[in-house]
Amino acid sequence: MIETRLTRQFGLSVPVVLAPMARVAGGRLAAAVSRAGGLGLIGGGYCDAAWIAEQMDLLRDHAGRAPFGVGLITWALDAVPEVLGQVLAQGPQAVFLSFGDPRPHADAIHAAGARLICQVQDMTGARQALAAGADVIVAQGAEAGGHGAGHGRGRATMTLVPEVVDLVAAERPEVLVLAAGGITDGRGLAAALMLGADGVVCGTRFWAAAEALVPEGQARAALAVDGDATFRSSLVDVARGLDWPAPYDLRGMRNAFSAQWEGRLEALAADPAARAAWAEAAANGDAGIAAPIVGEGIGLIRDAPGAAQIMARMAQEAAQRLGHGARPVGT
Repeated sequence: MIETRLTRQFGLSVPVVLAPMARVAGGRLAAAVSRAGGLGLIGGGYCDAAWIAEQMDLLRDHAGRAPFGVGLITWALDAVPEVLGQVLAQGPQAVFLSFGDPRPHADAIHAAGARLICQVQDMTGARQALAAGADVIVAQGAEAGGHGAGHGRGRATMTLVPEVVDLVAAERPEVLVLAAGGITDGRGLAAALMLGADGVVCGTRFWAAAEALVPEGQARAALAVDGDATFRSSLVDVARGLDWPAPYDLRGMRNAFSAQWEGRLEALAADPAARAAWAEAAANGDAGIAAPIVGEGIGLIRDAPGAAQIMARMAQEAAQRLGHGARPVGT
């Protein structure tokens, strides 16, 4: 067991939170992470109430009384705020909001007895999260897979995390800080704790887990590449017709489709046949067209075991690293 403020407050044995990857972090994966001593979060993403309800049922079937939470994309929630009430009725320990202003939803989350986790990509976002009354702030570096601050505005995990830690210590020291972006093993967990974080949020490592909702073809392709194979772009969002607000874009893998269309996004938006081909490939797991959405940490991953094995490895390696005489801040 690695004890931090995160483990004490949420009743965990490992200071690891599952990133709520939209339609990848389903009920089985969230349950597996929670049963293994972390905090499992369902990736509610674009606020599809029926899908969230289905995954919540799966989580309850597999997680027992283990703590859990739900992640939602904030700008999508703004359009269907009633989804938050449906989520809160399930009694999550936490609601994880990303990519937008959390303040309109904070009171409802706290009134339901849940903790508000806010993911941020810069110091402006961190200050906004503090103003919203966040209980936990996730400092996400641009190394992360999926969406984050793009268009040259992304911060690196190594510098963003301690800067957020310092801000929180000065203004609201009771707030927890978690590190995200490029953390895939015990070395990353130990490094984050040494930066002053209370724990980590891991996406790409659990994207490549047996319980993740990832097509076999995409998983196989991702496990064969290194971190150089990823890039940031709005290409995937254009291909699937999602109008993401600035400044966010997405990190995923390069492939033949990206080579054809990167730099020609307006043309892609105007080509229904190309977008239909992408959608069909995504449904079939064809990584040559619909590339895996993973972060730079994919280069450190070569297998896809169960989440419990991933958690055990990470905890053991971090404990060994920290046992060399270093002690994380704030424990």
